[in-house]
Amino acid sequence: MKRFLSILGPGMLYAGAAIGVSHLVQSTRAGADFGFELMWILLLANILKYPFFEVAGRYVHATGYNLIDAYRFAGKWVLVLFGLLTLLTMFPIQAAVTMVTAGLAINLTGLPLNPLQMSILLIAATMLILISGKYRTLDGLVKFIILVLTLSTVTALVAASLNHSGGIADAAVFDFGNRTHIYFLIAFIGWMPAPIDVAVWSSLWNQAKMKQLSFQPSLEEVLREFRIGYFGTMIIAAVFLALGALVLHGTDESLSANGAVFAGQLISLYTGSIGWWAYPVISIAAFTTMFSTTITVTDAYPRVLGPVAGHLFNRPVVGQNRLVYILIMLIVSSGALYLIYRAGTSMRFMVDLATSLSFVTAPILAVINYRITHSSHMPVEARPGLFLKIWAWAGIVFLVTFTAYYLWWLVTG
Repeated sequence: MKRFLSILGPGMLYAGAAIGVSHLVQSTRAGADFGFELMWILLLANILKYPFFEVAGRYVHATGYNLIDAYRFAGKWVLVLFGLLTLLTMFPIQAAVTMVTAGLAINLTGLPLNPLQMSILLIAATMLILISGKYRTLDGLVKFIILVLTLSTVTALVAASLNHSGGIADAAVFDFGNRTHIYFLIAFIGWMPAPIDVAVWSSLWNQAKMKQLSFQPSLEEVLREFRIGYFGTMIIAAVFLALGALVLHGTDESLSANGAVFAGQLISLYTGSIGWWAYPVISIAAFTTMFSTTITVTDAYPRVLGPVAGHLFNRPVVGQNRLVYILIMLIVSSGALYLIYRAGTSMRFMVDLATSLSFVTAPILAVINYRITHSSHMPVEARPGLFLKIWAWAGIVFLVTFTAYYLWWLVTG
């Protein structure tokens, strides 16, 4: 047990990054709008995306390199493609995460600020924490906060189940021929459980952890630690969907597109089930969880794009330059704030935009990660077996099929 606890880290960091918009917003909306109908999609998306996240720990353990290095070894065109996909999605992703956090902050503090004003405060605080190197304290605390949020969510679900009478209402049954439903489905899958980009972040966390350890863990130990975080987030997402289905589905209340109003509705899901005494606990836990995700995202893009630029221009030192890190952070944050300004109070629009873009780019990143696990730089003994290979191909077919279906809807619309 002591050995396992010393390995514990990258999987928990993944869980901290994943439990956010996809869980608090999208899973709750799925349950509220469609009951339990999309539960199978939630589980399928999580299961079929697994091979493309698992590659992070597998590759680092086998080679000592991270996935940015792997893309460079695969060819400059792979690194360029990854860089372009990152540039395409980074502003909407940063904006969506920040906007949800701002809604929770407004609800928690009661300050008379609009989403843009609160987002500016959050971005400023985030950058101050990262530049000053104070994130380690929050990072240690957030693991406890996520545990509190998880236990609270499960408790609320149990209470809602005991209080629920009758079956789930048939209102707003999901229709694959309904354009609005299809748009939501794509947005729902896009970050379920997280954007595939997070695999690159996970490889950096794994690489850092390997350097800290005084021993070499086995591949099975590395993968077991990651699976706990990965499939744990899948279960938590399912719990959020179930809570939305039991409490909101079939009622007259619909989840608001306004971030602050949505935050109030989200907290009421818990307090209505387990009592108003839980309000401060749930409010702080939900906000801290999202604030940690905001910090993780703000830190990840400069940490990833710096080395990418360094490799592309044959200046590896660029990736280690503190000023480059801060400059990229300023650019990403400024772009995100501009998108929030354009979105006004509509958190839903920003979330759907970010998650849909992540979904459209997912098949490309999935194929790249699959190629990495079977590249010449990957030792034969560390490559996935036949079962995981078939699993990955099933995931690629799933992502390509749904993406083609979505693009067909856009073209014919």
